Amino acid sequence: MIHLIKKIAFLVVCGISTVLMAQGNQTYWQQHVDYTMDVNMDVETYQYTGSQKLVYTNNSPDVLNRVYYHLYFNAFQPGSDMDIRLQTIKDGDKRMLTEDGKSRISTLTPEEIGYLHAISLTQDGAPVKFTEEGTILVVDLATPIPPNSKTVLEMEFKGQVPLQIRRSGRNSKEGVALSMSQWYPKLSEYDFEGWHPNPYIAREFHGVWGNFDVKLTLDKNYTVGASGYLQNPNEIGHGYQDAGTKVKTKGKTLTWHFKAPMVHDFMWAADPEYVHDVLKMENGPTLHFLYKNDPKLTKNWKDLQPKTAETMRFLSANVGQYPYNQYSVIQGGDGGMEYAMGTLITGDRSFGSLVGVTVHEMAHSWFQHVLATNESKHSWMDEGFTSFISSLCMNQIMDQNKENPFEGSYKGYYALVNSGKEQPQTTHADRYDLNFAYGIAAYSKGSIFLSQLGYVIGQDKLMETLKKYFEDFKFKHPTPNDIKRTAEKVSGMELDWYLTDWTQTTNTIDYAINEVVADGNKTKVILERKGLMPMPLDILVVDGNGNQETYYIPLRMMRGEKDNPYPNLKRTVKEDWSWAKPTYELIIDKPLNQVLGISIDPSQLMADIDRNNNNWQADQ
Repeated sequence: MIHLIKKIAFLVVCGISTVLMAQGNQTYWQQHVDYTMDVNMDVETYQYTGSQKLVYTNNSPDVLNRVYYHLYFNAFQPGSDMDIRLQTIKDGDKRMLTEDGKSRISTLTPEEIGYLHAISLTQDGAPVKFTEEGTILVVDLATPIPPNSKTVLEMEFKGQVPLQIRRSGRNSKEGVALSMSQWYPKLSEYDFEGWHPNPYIAREFHGVWGNFDVKLTLDKNYTVGASGYLQNPNEIGHGYQDAGTKVKTKGKTLTWHFKAPMVHDFMWAADPEYVHDVLKMENGPTLHFLYKNDPKLTKNWKDLQPKTAETMRFLSANVGQYPYNQYSVIQGGDGGMEYAMGTLITGDRSFGSLVGVTVHEMAHSWFQHVLATNESKHSWMDEGFTSFISSLCMNQIMDQNKENPFEGSYKGYYALVNSGKEQPQTTHADRYDLNFAYGIAAYSKGSIFLSQLGYVIGQDKLMETLKKYFEDFKFKHPTPNDIKRTAEKVSGMELDWYLTDWTQTTNTIDYAINEVVADGNKTKVILERKGLMPMPLDILVVDGNGNQETYYIPLRMMRGEKDNPYPNLKRTVKEDWSWAKPTYELIIDKPLNQVLGISIDPSQLMADIDRNNNNWQADQ
């Protein structure tokens, strides 16, 4: 019986893969920024200075009297919010702790800390008042910004790159000199909910869509990888120049000029020992790979390159076409983190791990860097959706042939439920009591939102939903209601109950087979809903001859039915189950002595927290 269930689960997942390869709101508004920055980096002191011209377009219906900037590097100082949070949370990130469990930030010396300070700031040429409050710069404007108008903010700033502790920094454990993420004064997002000037504690981000024009001047021996397109490749060289071009440089520095159109962040990294490989995809973007010149890394990083191209093709085919002409995989950071048009990843890994982190971070180019959710408030839409699609991608490009590619997500979710530490997914990313609870809620439970949605509406409708979601909301800031409404439009079902119970509560799913008895020449099955979250049910019945058929019990408030997920099996659609009723009587058109086994949800895509009561087997 268990073997049959696993076989059917595998068929369902194969169906997902087959479907994968086969195929606003009218009052919506969003702000816009155009950054022009000129930065000088001293690679000896790790200090830098810069000028920033920011053209800010207020597309909101509101008059703005104040703006906020993020100054993320100020988090890397003893006594910062991030330092205190690290010292007080019960399960601190080990990357940020010393061997004896202390905050690494608390031990930084003045030469090792990070900082980012505004030196001067004007609005349309007039000086403005500003106050630095940790990682937030509060700016009282000289002139209010009316709706549908622009203003120009010009800033001089200085910074110091901290020791590599979390995401950004200098001199990482793998010897990368500069991992420059969240390094510049970054305007806070203002949307339909208002401003989002969240103090930085190493969690998530929310940025304003716009265009970046960035010049970086630093030691000419350093190779740079970055968001955006290099505008002067034949002056720079370092593997960017046109074939056959001889590059001659004068002086001790080079100025790298990048432009990144329609993004909400800009990252760069630099090291004097980077190898720079380029793979130009046919009918696809150019892929850049920058990694340390270390013999033990070379083979894995070379083998990674065709897998990265496979990933790009898979994601473009199954979510939507990648909209940029470039993507860079860069060794740096402290693990893996997504950025506009590229990623920073640690590179000294097994090949499988290297591919896995690259796939996940590249998938973020769709679920965060094109579909730009507010990660701080809806991290599950970003991390979870990325985990979902990257699991499918890994299953294909690495020939994993897993019966359920999402099995790890379900195990993580069940561990969280059993721990008693779960908080609703509506919890702000910074407000989770434990890193463990945040991680499972964002990654695992977020992934299950989609895999289980496929169980509810059908796998073909799920993948159609993802494509329509991407097409309708690319280059916007979608919210949970947007993915729900997209699924409703595609499936024809009502799904508010699903979004509400799964993301806004900690209600769990638990269905049981309570009793199986003879009912004349038929069999009566008493089913019970023990958990608070209701679901439609697929019931597998196996008779004594090994024949299989399914019974489908729709949830009444769905106001619809999914197609048969097992087209090779006979399916009987039964009367809807109204959620308020704790039990349901299912009549099977077979005498009891001919029924060998009964199972709730043979696909195991429904996140039932107790599967021990999902199966019934006749006495042998």
